[in-house]
Amino acid sequence: MPATASRGSRRRSMNEINMVPFIDVMLVLLIIFMVTAPMLTPSSVNVPSVGKGAKVPRTRADVFVDRDGGIRFKTDGNERPVALQNLGSTAREWLKDQPEDTPVLISADKAVPYDAVMQAMAALQRAGVARVALAVKSGG
Repeated sequence: MPATASRGSRRRSMNEINMVPFIDVMLVLLIIFMVTAPMLTPSSVNVPSVGKGAKVPRTRADVFVDRDGGIRFKTDGNERPVALQNLGSTAREWLKDQPEDTPVLISADKAVPYDAVMQAMAALQRAGVARVALAVKSGG
């Protein structure tokens, strides 16, 4: 009998880990990330500054993206407004009479949404324009 009495009084070893504190910590971290994540996305990007290129092209076409989303196409002093849908065909038509490596330069104000600039670039690339460049400020 004494052998069974001593067995019953032994402590059982703990085989399970209490998960409640772990879950509490994970929920607090989740809430912190959910609150801070929207604050981390930048709303505007400053245009980078670079020095002048070694070789400036003789002829080029300029595409200006205005703050209101309007697009202007300028070639050799001739500037005209163009719809985004017609930008690619207008550039392709002008490039027919130009050397093969003639670039199309996209210029946009800092306040212009990035999406508007990318849509103009995509329209030019879909039209088969080989050299599309982005304008930047000269100097520092």
